[in-house]
Amino acid sequence: MLQLINVGNKSLLDYGTIATRGLMEEIRRLAAQLEGKRVLHLSATAFGGGVAEILYALVPLMRDAGLDAEWRIIRGADEFFGATKTIHNALQGSPQGLTAEQKEVYRRYNEENAHELEDEYDFVIVHDPQPAYVIEHFPSSQARWIWRCHIDLSAPNQSVLDFLLPALGRYDAAIFHMNEYVPAAPGLPPSYIWPPAIDPLTPKNMALSPEDAAYIVDQFGIDVERPLLTQVSRFDPWKDPLGVIDAYREVKKRFPTVQLALVGSMAHDDPEGWDFYNQTVSYAAGDPDIYILSNLNNVGSVEVNAFQVHAAAVIQKSIREGFGLTVSEALWKARPTVAGRVGGIVDQIQHGETGWLVGSSIECAAACVEALQSPADARRRALGGKEFVRRHYLTPRLLRDWLVLFNRLLGNDTEGAEIATVAAA
Repeated sequence: MLQLINVGNKSLLDYGTIATRGLMEEIRRLAAQLEGKRVLHLSATAFGGGVAEILYALVPLMRDAGLDAEWRIIRGADEFFGATKTIHNALQGSPQGLTAEQKEVYRRYNEENAHELEDEYDFVIVHDPQPAYVIEHFPSSQARWIWRCHIDLSAPNQSVLDFLLPALGRYDAAIFHMNEYVPAAPGLPPSYIWPPAIDPLTPKNMALSPEDAAYIVDQFGIDVERPLLTQVSRFDPWKDPLGVIDAYREVKKRFPTVQLALVGSMAHDDPEGWDFYNQTVSYAAGDPDIYILSNLNNVGSVEVNAFQVHAAAVIQKSIREGFGLTVSEALWKARPTVAGRVGGIVDQIQHGETGWLVGSSIECAAACVEALQSPADARRRALGGKEFVRRHYLTPRLLRDWLVLFNRLLGNDTEGAEIATVAAA
């Protein structure tokens, strides 16, 4: 069997003071019709990305709601993850396609992983492209198969999408973050739209005092008496850490004491990560006020929380983004937030009201300067952003969406509990 991930325990009761009463009652009603249903989440990695963070919260909450839910990860070597990284980039618009060898590697590893799975579930949820072909090896499965896409397919490399479509067409449903992400392609299954969410009760997002945050940040050699700009994301060209460094250098002309922390994580399914990490270090050119940190520097969830809480401004200068939950994380902590005007970020920030949306390093720098010059106004915006996140981007709402879909796929009553639907092309 594929590796089973230990997700621990969570209780829906702990969210009662955060989520609305109506939402919690709806969850209980929807879950009652699904008691004991077996649910498998299948993904590529158990750490180092938004999908993993979501599943560590979602799977135990599904269990607490009465479902028999589990999470397993596929196996793969560098050749496989090299191919899937090419797929990932291509689906987000990269012109580089797959070689015949990469296609063979991708199919072979999916077949090997399929042989490690038993067909004994009511629902199989496959996350992103890496395990998407597993379904091809279950031609007579009685389960409902759902493909959960966490990336932007609005302008995909058509050759790579065409390679995946035969498998995707066999799913009972597909889920995208935004309507704009659904590719105009024939053969997709019925598609649904809902955004991801953050868990407000994890160590990464729980309440942390400014004093505790400063104490933690200080351990990394950062001067906590000087302003700090922070970006939390993988070392990935789509996250544009080099552009963040450019913005920081512009800000430093106005605020010479400003510091920058680029806080990321290295995931085993991202072989390009090391290359871009090294590019980022090189681009920093030894600047003693630029701190490039990762899980390899012992940066974990609590440390990320501290860097966000302590930041004078949190940046997420993505140039392409599946959704960008680090934006919701920063807003949930009521931090001034500056982010790229792309993807799901534009749904999380109301420009000029709850944060800043930017399209270049110069605009990013100007927004950071504004936050540093007018901290009270920046704080006011951030508080509005926190309330928006509370209503739209927390885990109980995500659980509710899954329960609606499960019931709908089984033909159960979901009256009054709607989810956005996109007709198959």
